[in-house]
Amino acid sequence: MSIQTITLAGGCFWCLHAVYEQCEGVTEVESGYANGQVAQPSYEQVCRGDTGHAEVVRVRFDDARISLREILEIFYVIHDPTTRNRQGSDIGPQYRSGIYWSDPAHEAVVREVSAEADAAHRGRLVTELLPLSSWWPAEAYHQRYFANNPNQGYCAAVVAPKVEKFRRTFRARVRAA
Repeated sequence: MSIQTITLAGGCFWCLHAVYEQCEGVTEVESGYANGQVAQPSYEQVCRGDTGHAEVVRVRFDDARISLREILEIFYVIHDPTTRNRQGSDIGPQYRSGIYWSDPAHEAVVREVSAEADAAHRGRLVTELLPLSSWWPAEAYHQRYFANNPNQGYCAAVVAPKVEKFRRTFRARVRAA
């Protein structure tokens, strides 16, 4: 078993967290903030949009059970990588689309899968592709937010449809209950 890590930004971290924690081969998902200029930012600071951080999930996965390519293919399906600094009604630089690697060996796969996604989206991809420069975990109440609050309005209206899309589109990747 070889545990790998990739950090993904695709709008609100609650959505990505909810999908990847149901993904076969993923060993851990943690919501947080990445690639900004402020140390240990709070949710409120990040929401102002002036710290440079993206809302992200750090995905740890067993590459013997799921590949980085598969992780990224799921990523490009469950969010809109063609809207700059926005996912639906979530607007601001903290909601940008981004892939941040800490292992230099991941860059080639990130760029290859992203080029394929860009072609599929007719050259409209705006996903930021960068090495991870900073990572801060989000507050405890953000971790597993959808699992803990499935009936909350945003979760029911925004997160649940993304989870269902994942479950339909990647049926073979859904973790057995």
